[in-house]
Amino acid sequence: MTDLLQIFLSDSFYAASLRIATPLIFGVLGALLCERAGVLNLGIEGIFVVGAMSGWMAVWLGADLWTGVLAAALAGAVFGALHAVLTIFMGLSQHVSGLGVTLFASSAAYFTYRTALPEVASPPRIEPFRAVAPALSEIPFLGPVLFSQTALTWLALALVVLVWWVLDRTPLGVAIKAVGDNPDAVNAQGLSVRRLRFGAVVAGSSLMALGGAFLTMSAFDAFFFGMVNGRGWICIALVIFASWRPGKALLGAILFGMFDALQVRLQTEAGAVVPGQIFLMAPYILSIVALVVVARRAEYPRALLRPWFKGQR
Repeated sequence: MTDLLQIFLSDSFYAASLRIATPLIFGVLGALLCERAGVLNLGIEGIFVVGAMSGWMAVWLGADLWTGVLAAALAGAVFGALHAVLTIFMGLSQHVSGLGVTLFASSAAYFTYRTALPEVASPPRIEPFRAVAPALSEIPFLGPVLFSQTALTWLALALVVLVWWVLDRTPLGVAIKAVGDNPDAVNAQGLSVRRLRFGAVVAGSSLMALGGAFLTMSAFDAFFFGMVNGRGWICIALVIFASWRPGKALLGAILFGMFDALQVRLQTEAGAVVPGQIFLMAPYILSIVALVVVARRAEYPRALLRPWFKGQR
C-alpha cells in the first residue's frame, strides 16, 4: 500500500501519464470530429501507422521536425479522403471501408519503409522533439508534469481547446454536429451535407495521423513495426466514453494514460510474484469497465453510420 501511495504522489507518474495520453488525445479528437459529422472512421489504426512512418521518413530524409508533422498530417488527410469518398460519395459500408483503409494504410507504410530501407536491420534514428521548457521542469510537481513534455503534447492540449471552440462556438461546428444528427435539415438550409462530412473526415484523419507522428518524433526516435499497438482502437472506445465531447475526450485519454503508467510501475514492483501479462491487460480491462458504465448514457449522433443521398429518405 505504501508503494502504491508513493506512485500516486510521484510527479513522474503524472508526467508519464500525460506523455502516454498524448497520441490518444490526437486520435480521439480526430475520431470525435469524424463521428460528429456522422462518419465512423475505423481506418484510424492504419492512419496512425502511416502518420508515424510519414513524419519519421520526412525527417530522416532531411526535413525539419515541423515539416515532418505536416507530412504526417497530409498522409492522414489522403487516407481520410479515400475513406470519405468510399463512404460519403459512394455510400459504402463505413465499417468495411474503415477496416480496408486500416489494412491499406498499414501495408503502404510498411511497404514504403521496406522499399526505402531494404537492407537495414535496425531502424535509423532521428533527432526527436525535446522538452519545450527544460529550465522550468525544475518547478516542484508542475515542472516535471508539464514542462518536461514536448511541443507535440502542448499542441495536443491546444487542439482540445480548438476543437471544443469550433464545435460549440462557431457556425461551422453547429453545421458539423447537425450533419451528424439530421442531414436532411442541413440540406434544407442550403448547406452541402457531403462537403461538410468530407471536410470533417479529412480534418479528423489528419489529427489521427499526428498521434502516429508523436510516437516516432517525440516518444521514440525511430519507426518500427507494431509500434502503434492498438492505440487507434482505444481511441474509438474513448470517443464513446467521452460522449463525443472534447473535454471528456481529454479526460478519457489521460485516464487511460494513468492506467498504462500504473501498470508499468506495478509490474516493476510485483513482477516477480504476478505474471506480467496481468498488468498488461489491466489498462484495457479498466477501459472496458469505464466504457460499459458510461456508454449506457451516451447520446450518439443520430445519423452516425447512415449514408445520405440528396432526395432519398
